[in-house]
Amino acid sequence: MKTRFFSVISVIVLFFSLSGCGYNSMVDKRENVSGKWAQVQNAYQRRADLIPNLVNTVKGAANFERETLTQVIEARAKATSVNITSADSLTPQKFQQFQQAQDALGSSLSRLLVSVERYPELKANQNFLELQAQLEGTENRISVERKNFNDAVQDYNSYIARFPNNLSAGMFGFDPKPYFEAQAGSDRAPQVEF
Repeated sequence: MKTRFFSVISVIVLFFSLSGCGYNSMVDKRENVSGKWAQVQNAYQRRADLIPNLVNTVKGAANFERETLTQVIEARAKATSVNITSADSLTPQKFQQFQQAQDALGSSLSRLLVSVERYPELKANQNFLELQAQLEGTENRISVERKNFNDAVQDYNSYIARFPNNLSAGMFGFDPKPYFEAQAGSDRAPQVEF
């Protein structure tokens, strides 16, 4: 009877110690990171969905550079092939692969939009102008969602690093999450030549 009593008391003490060490808050913050990650993926998916329409509109322009279109198509394929299902599986290596693929797609889209400047008939095409506006809006959404994700990651990472939370975080597998970072070279202004 005494051992049963001590077992019940031990379970109650363990329950209150776990709830007092921030476990529930860590779960909430991790879920917030997962939700923000889903929004990031949603914004990137919107961009990936717009690209085929943009490519098809550009293909109609006579003598448009096929190499540029091929680069965009290949970059889109790579970007959509890197799939991270949730923030729980967001390892630094997978995250870096995802970010590099998305950065490559962004760069190829930028080259496509710059090369359009040489095609007045394409710049006057209403479908192209609408797609370009949607793409610019999507890029803004991506930027906002990346910031929201980084804010949630900062909140989560700092929470699990604080004492005594860091003790229970390590014990229950709450690992730090990676941040989105600026693309290499983005700190320098681009050279514009006329």
